[in-house]
Amino acid sequence: MLKLTAAAAGVFTLAPVTFAHADGPAADGRGEESRTVSGRLRPGAPDYVYLPVEVPRGVHELAVSYTYDRPDVPQGTPGNTLDIGVFDERGTELGGRGFRGWSGGARTEFAISAEQATPGYLAGPVGPGTWHVVLGPYTVAPQGLAYEVKVTLRYGPTGTTPRPVYPPQHAKGRGRAWYRGDNHLHSVYSDGKRTPAEIAAAARAAGLDWITTTEHNTTSAHGAWEGLWGDDLLILTGEEVTTRNGHVVALGTDPGVFVDWRYRARDHSFGRFARVVHRAGGLVVPAHPHATCVGCSWKYGYAEADAMEVWNGPYTPDDEVAIAQWDSMLVASAREGGRWLPAMGNSDAHREPQVVGLPQTVVLADGLSRTALLAGIRAGRSWIAESSSVHLTFEAVTGQGAHAGIGDRLPAAPDAEVTVRLDVSGAPSGATASFVTDQGRLYSTPVPADGKISWRTTPSYAAYVRAEVRHPANGGGSGNDLPGAMAALTNPIFLGRE
Repeated sequence: MLKLTAAAAGVFTLAPVTFAHADGPAADGRGEESRTVSGRLRPGAPDYVYLPVEVPRGVHELAVSYTYDRPDVPQGTPGNTLDIGVFDERGTELGGRGFRGWSGGARTEFAISAEQATPGYLAGPVGPGTWHVVLGPYTVAPQGLAYEVKVTLRYGPTGTTPRPVYPPQHAKGRGRAWYRGDNHLHSVYSDGKRTPAEIAAAARAAGLDWITTTEHNTTSAHGAWEGLWGDDLLILTGEEVTTRNGHVVALGTDPGVFVDWRYRARDHSFGRFARVVHRAGGLVVPAHPHATCVGCSWKYGYAEADAMEVWNGPYTPDDEVAIAQWDSMLVASAREGGRWLPAMGNSDAHREPQVVGLPQTVVLADGLSRTALLAGIRAGRSWIAESSSVHLTFEAVTGQGAHAGIGDRLPAAPDAEVTVRLDVSGAPSGATASFVTDQGRLYSTPVPADGKISWRTTPSYAAYVRAEVRHPANGGGSGNDLPGAMAALTNPIFLGRE
């Protein structure tokens, strides 16, 4: 029978699992024991169901496997999806130290010992006390969700836990330049299918200078990149914090820092964990804010955000909506003279044929280092490209020679003439370039052969200007054409005095 606990909203705890050798292992100190628990969850189940496991002394390895049913459901109705993870004897307190791993729905079994752990989980001693297997009923069919969990304890001497080897924080010999990165990637350490080695190879093939590892709700991949970085490829650590009310990339956090995900917007906990990200030196970047998957749409607002992922993977209508929302936020910032939120693009690649580096964020940084790259992103000195084949420069100048680039402000009188210049190469055939302002899209033209486009305006007419390069429109010139897919998008240049 389920009972509500006071640990967090939307959490239930089952009766504990106990083992025969509650006071320690068998006489020879070895062997194993298993227990199986089954149950059924109804629609409207809590977000997390905890199964306490009483672990005695002398356990070398804890192993868990589980199954659940998948009945047929009517079209348009979610079926059963049950995630899984585990917390150790240090407890399940929100933001506490007990986290030992999460695989979501990507695996049906995992094991943890001092020496090693299944990808998604953290190696370390299996200490005595109450562990908790956590079940996450992501969606429940109308018929309910029947599950079975098998817990196995293997007894024996405790081994030695390897010291993790984390990637360096900077690459040598790389000065001020524009650097290309993909900051939302998944490997076999969560629900991806690529190994870290395969991702690193794909990043180099895509012409990237840096990547960020961002597994769902786990830091277990932070130490999985040994031998894969170099002065040509910086690897940052992070996490995709995957809540029931949206996903957020904790970008460039200190290696090994875990950010909890067990809350919704109504719990008023997001600000607390945004601060965890900032204390760990990272950026808070809401991911795919208008994605249509269950729990993917962003519900926490943007007060704590440092940037916004407006383009996620191959360009879709979701991205078009995200860019429109972001642009509206730019208008508000220009009107009020307040902080503005830079845009980013990432691939969110999980497996073949998803392309690492589609899209990629191109950042002006003082060096290829975590500190410099994150500073460039936070300042908005960046633009987004569909591939490393696309290059551009974007600037605004006055008649007196004042100059501003992407993410900057050009001080000028309201009626001063400002020339905006875009120089693009590698654009797709038939591409169109546009200048977008707080009034909307004020100038569009086919990209000329030399890629050079200019436009004149004033700060009173355009509070900011940003550039878009798009593929040809869909619809064949019918007059009802949908906008073409994005090939490149810049952050704005603001015009006028503060």
